[in-house]
Amino acid sequence: MIMTRSPLRISLGGGGTDLPSYYKDHGGFVLAAAIDKHVYITVHEPFTDQIILKYSQMEVVRQRDEVQHPIVREALKLAGIDGRIEIASLSDIPAGTGLGSSGSFTTALLRALDELRNYRVQPEVLAEQACHIEMDLLEEPVGKQDPYIAAFGGITAFTIHANGQVDAAQLKLSPETLSNLENNLMLFFTGFTRSASGILRDQHVRSSSKEQAILDNLNCIKQLGYDSKAALESGNLHEFARLMNVHWEHKKRRSPNISNGVIDDYYRLALKSGALGGKLIGAGGGGFLMFYAEEKTRLRRAMTEAGLREIRVGFDFDGTRVVARS
Repeated sequence: MIMTRSPLRISLGGGGTDLPSYYKDHGGFVLAAAIDKHVYITVHEPFTDQIILKYSQMEVVRQRDEVQHPIVREALKLAGIDGRIEIASLSDIPAGTGLGSSGSFTTALLRALDELRNYRVQPEVLAEQACHIEMDLLEEPVGKQDPYIAAFGGITAFTIHANGQVDAAQLKLSPETLSNLENNLMLFFTGFTRSASGILRDQHVRSSSKEQAILDNLNCIKQLGYDSKAALESGNLHEFARLMNVHWEHKKRRSPNISNGVIDDYYRLALKSGALGGKLIGAGGGGFLMFYAEEKTRLRRAMTEAGLREIRVGFDFDGTRVVARS
């Protein structure tokens, strides 16, 4: 039996510029942090000659091509496996909440299949394999951020070149800045789950058609990513929080589906209750609101009374890894 895990993530800046419809012409830049909430994959050889899958559904089939889960099917093809395998997945937080679960699932699955075959791959290879499955084979309207931060872990900046090559660099944060950032970032679940594909597909279509408004918006978002990196590395967390607010306002302009009246009310309440800055994590439409706050008790009380659930998180510096083998 093999068990792997991949961290979920929070996006700190530049989100949206990692889609090929943008970076192929302009280059992308995203800033992300892996968190200590994970997707787990277990793999082992069952007694019977079947492919058994356990996720939100259960599948029992004889051949790889019969597998309904598209990521699992393509991962098995990539690994050259066609029979007698059982794969199960668990997650600390469900999909559809904006924390990059699909990228985490794919990297954890590929890492488990590599371990099964006694292969060792570097994080960039693992991330690219996951991107190839989701972006090329399945043609999902997703970017490179989620598989890369899942594979690398940490608080990492990714520069995406026009040819798709990605350069990863861990941020250089002082121990004090790292501690304050971890202690003062707060996540609250809005109560809404959603599929990101509709929002991302709309951005993809508009970027591909060279719509100037969306390109201007993403150019600004990318610059905010650079500015956020500079603020964090200089230890200026108040400036980082201010940039989160600016980022959120620009992000909302990309699509009317990114926010709604309820989320906007929660956001205004948070700013009135001690949050210095914040934004919705992921493509939009639901999931988690993230805030930077030094008056944490006041903010926590206000959001809890409004009916939101807080999820306390720390950072994960391991990335995708094997946690058990027997």
